Order: sequence, then structure tokens, then C-alpha cells
Amino acid sequence: MAVLEVKNIGKHFGSTNVLDDVSFTLEEGNALAIIGSSGSGKTTLLRCLNFLETPDRGSITVKGETLFDADDPASGQGSNLRTKRLHFGMVFQAFHLFPQYTALENVTLAEKLLAKERPDFKQKKKEIYEEIEAHGKELLNRMGLSERMEHYPHQLSGGQQQRVAIARALALQPDILCFDEPTSALDPELTGEVLKVIRGLAEQHMTMIIVTHEMAFARDVADQIIFMDEGVIVEQGDPKQVIDHPKEERTRQFLTKY
Repeated sequence: MAVLEVKNIGKHFGSTNVLDDVSFTLEEGNALAIIGSSGSGKTTLLRCLNFLETPDRGSITVKGETLFDADDPASGQGSNLRTKRLHFGMVFQAFHLFPQYTALENVTLAEKLLAKERPDFKQKKKEIYEEIEAHGKELLNRMGLSERMEHYPHQLSGGQQQRVAIARALALQPDILCFDEPTSALDPELTGEVLKVIRGLAEQHMTMIIVTHEMAFARDVADQIIFMDEGVIVEQGDPKQVIDHPKEERTRQFLTKY
């Protein structure tokens, strides 16, 4: 079953065409890797999916619900924008943790804010917060950070901070978890621990979109791969086929760098 359908997405900034007729589907429980040179449109695509940018053309459908349709002027805007964003969890290159909060507080903050909108919040505040805290601790434990829950970001290594960011993205139980080059800000020795966490999520059949420059990781972990260049999908398919035996000359030129 396709959990995500992206059709004919286009996006321009001024006279620059950043995305041009981008279409793909993602099956539930699968991992999609997106590769390509800097400036090829990978990050802009993720930002469009998460409604941090509004596409100029095309449509985005999650689990049969059309979240965005360029032919509908109200689509992707208004009071329901936050609800639409909840379908996607986002892990950025920079960790974007709140420095004044502990690891656990960073993970539980969004859940606690949303809980205030529950009709039974005033009556069950203590119970609700206890459940959220337990959920946050469970997520950090999954990230291998059970001993770091009360640490502040400046007390954590880059790899640990990124794992907190992953736990935070998982906290709201998104349909799709998106990674924008999650290891690019890390030293090589810290890259492995973050890739191990993502590999574990793939083994648990978490639906994911991973923008990455780690070619071997993409080939081994992803169920499908997309190579983008100048805002278009040049080649897509089975990761081993695309990376080991690319059909397009532009794909071969890109992969020779790796």
C-alpha cells in the first residue's frame, strides 16, 4: 500500500526552477533514499513535503488523503497546516535542539504542547504528562541514550544530539520520517552511530525518506533510491541496480565521485 504519493511537484524561486515535475510513490514500511549533488533539489523536496515550502505545482497524498493540491488555492495553508505537518517527522542536518532543555524535555515538548488541546487535559494533566514522560524515556532508550536523558545539548556529542533529534521526530508518531543529510554535520567517527539508529528503524519497517551522501548506506538500507539532478528525477529504482549499474550517464558521472 502506498503511504505517500507525490505527483508532478514543481517549485521555483524567482527565475530558478528548483523542482520540475517530481513524482514518486512510497510504500508503507519502506525506506526511500534520495541522492544527488548539492543544489539538485533534494532538501527543497523534503521541505515541500513538510509544508515548510509551498509547491507551485502538483499534489501530495498521504494514506489516501490529499494534503496538498496546487489546483486548490487553500491547500497547504490555513489552520490545518500543523495537522498536515504531523504526518511527517523531520530530522535536519543541524540538530535544532533547544539548548535550555534537557534531552528528555526536547523529546517531550511537542507532545506536551499538543496535550493542552485535549478536552480532558485539566482533569488529567498529571496522568497525561506522566504518559508523555514515559514515552519520551522509551524513545531515548531506543536511541541508546538512557544515561543521557537529563543532559543538556551542550553536554552531548554531535551524534548523541542527532539521536535526540531522531527521538523527538518519532515522538509524535509520524507516518513518514524524513532525514535531511542527518550525518553531514558529524565527524566521521560519530556518523556510524547515527546510521546504526537509522538502519535499526529500517529493520523495524519505519517508513522513511533519507536524503544522504552515504552511498553504501543508501544501497544497503533503502528499498528504493532516487537520483536527482537540477530539480528532476534522473533515475530511480532498486538501490543496488541504480548505484552498482546505473542506466543514465548523469547518474554514472555523479557516482564516480563516490
